[in-house]
Amino acid sequence: MGEFIATIFGIKSRLLVYFENCIQFPCQKGMIFFKLLSLLPLSLLYILSDGVYLLGYHVLKYRQKVILTNIQEAFPEKTAQEHHRIAKAFFRNLTDSFAEIIKAYSMSKEEFNRRVQIIHSEIVTSHIEKGEVLIGMTGHFFNWEWHLLQMMANIDNRVDVVYTKVSNAFFEKLMMIIRTRFGGQMVEKDSFQRDYLRKRNQPRMIVLAADQRPGNRDIRYWREFMGRDTAFFEGAEKLAKRFNHPVLYAHVSKPKRGHYVFRYELMDSPPFSDKLEHSITDQFIELLENNIREQPEIYLWSHNRWKWKKAE
Repeated sequence: MGEFIATIFGIKSRLLVYFENCIQFPCQKGMIFFKLLSLLPLSLLYILSDGVYLLGYHVLKYRQKVILTNIQEAFPEKTAQEHHRIAKAFFRNLTDSFAEIIKAYSMSKEEFNRRVQIIHSEIVTSHIEKGEVLIGMTGHFFNWEWHLLQMMANIDNRVDVVYTKVSNAFFEKLMMIIRTRFGGQMVEKDSFQRDYLRKRNQPRMIVLAADQRPGNRDIRYWREFMGRDTAFFEGAEKLAKRFNHPVLYAHVSKPKRGHYVFRYELMDSPPFSDKLEHSITDQFIELLENNIREQPEIYLWSHNRWKWKKAE
């Protein structure tokens, strides 16, 4: 989140440098600032996010070219007016997510329960209670941070979330504090393999945002996605098939501002011996694409997902 906010304004602000220095010295002023900010009502934080929206989208025009290109390529059947409507709605969801992440620093479980609904969470608990490891696959929909917190609050400490470390030290520490408020384990992707082998027999759910863009050297599988050739990681599929783990998809919807619904559905389960290669990844992509088409403005269009081009 820290790098994202800094990028929006195109600068490394003095405030951000100050927060970085807070980590290097016995100083908690930066953490205290965000904790106090989180105590404001969400309605007031949304007023702040409205200001960031106006500045970021209409003045600084943050990543507008990437956002509009991605939306245009994904929905060629829509008009230019519709493309801009989706882009504006997306950007408002993006800035709202900053307010919601700040609020998550102090938001109670009771308020999370009012705002974040998880349907069919019993799929997870039933597999864990049977002593199984479950793979959870999802995409970058708003607000994935609230999803993780609500999930951890309801499934106790039996959740591992694979994530990419934030390079800014202050915001890495801040996000770790927020993400682990209700338990659970954040596992940095570079250490995931070692962590998995160490805890191989511990019943839990392993959560992967499986729509991330692989590094150029990591590309193993290309598939059409939202009308374009797209590179995908297949780590979730390989893990599930090698160790016989059932796989779940989390469908996302946003009925209104500050409220989210996550519906779990079992994608596949062992045995996988008769399944075709890429079967889990293909199913995930189809579910993800359908999810995006239902409510495109809640998907992360500012990410340069199609940076790599498939060789002819």
